[in-house]
Amino acid sequence: MREAAFVKKNKEKWQQFEKLLTSAERNDPDKVSNLYIQITDDLAYARTFYPQSQTTSYLNHLAMKVHQSIYKNKKVKSNRFVSFWMYELPLLFWESRKQFLYSFLIFMAAVLIGALSSAYDENFPRLILGDYYVNMTIENINKNDPMAVYKSQVQLDMFFGITFNNVRVSFLVFVLGIFFSIGSGYLLFTNGIMLGSFQYFFYKYGLLFESVLSIWIHGTIEISSIIIAGGSGMVLGNSLLFPGTYPRMYALKQGAKRGVKIIVGLVPLFIIAGFLEGFVTRLTESPTIVKLGIILISAAFVIYYFVFYPQQLAKKVTDFNNE
Repeated sequence: MREAAFVKKNKEKWQQFEKLLTSAERNDPDKVSNLYIQITDDLAYARTFYPQSQTTSYLNHLAMKVHQSIYKNKKVKSNRFVSFWMYELPLLFWESRKQFLYSFLIFMAAVLIGALSSAYDENFPRLILGDYYVNMTIENINKNDPMAVYKSQVQLDMFFGITFNNVRVSFLVFVLGIFFSIGSGYLLFTNGIMLGSFQYFFYKYGLLFESVLSIWIHGTIEISSIIIAGGSGMVLGNSLLFPGTYPRMYALKQGAKRGVKIIVGLVPLFIIAGFLEGFVTRLTESPTIVKLGIILISAAFVIYYFVFYPQQLAKKVTDFNNE
């Protein structure tokens, strides 16, 4: 059977299944189990005849959702909030892993370009960071307090201001993905250029290590979240560019749903990053071991929750599907 015919034959049934999962009947074990059998049958067929298609990806995602419902119904009804963080969001990360990889590569390429441009043109940081910031930082360096900028505001005001700005930027990076992913890529690129130029500026003054110890206390989570926001924008853009066998608007709606969930999942991380920048980064006299510990713990959390845990969870679901 041609893929288009397969989709046409089963599309209405799949949509009914999605509605069932969000209705009160989702707590009926018999209905959900029957649903799971039908979905896995369709998934097995799609894997056999259309292994690299959007249809297979969609059915795999739907099977994961059904599996989650079955898993929850085997035990005491679990909290929706906990379920979102423990299962739904990590599985979305795994499903969108290619977009996150592209986002990471674009950002890191921009960081390298920003650093190299600053190395070959001493005026480049002024072009990117602005004369005011550069002059202020040079003045702070001359006063032997290069990170003084983080002490310039009241902690609480700084926390709210930074958190709001980070959430705003992440939503902007996501929404601009509607322009065929180019908008998200552009914002990732400009932010990467800024970071590369910023870090090279401190390297030029022999303060790279000191700047890393201060900036990456909050930057580890903040920058990682911006990269993930860029990936969510690409999820949105790619659903419009590559709808597969689905109508373009339907594919766009599905991509938008996935992207919005990812962005919502990032909000607590931006709150944590804002708290660290507003209350912890300013403590420039803290012992190196404390600063390094915060950075390493943050990096370990990011790598585990965004990379390893989604992979482990997806493997468990796949093994369950194949039983």
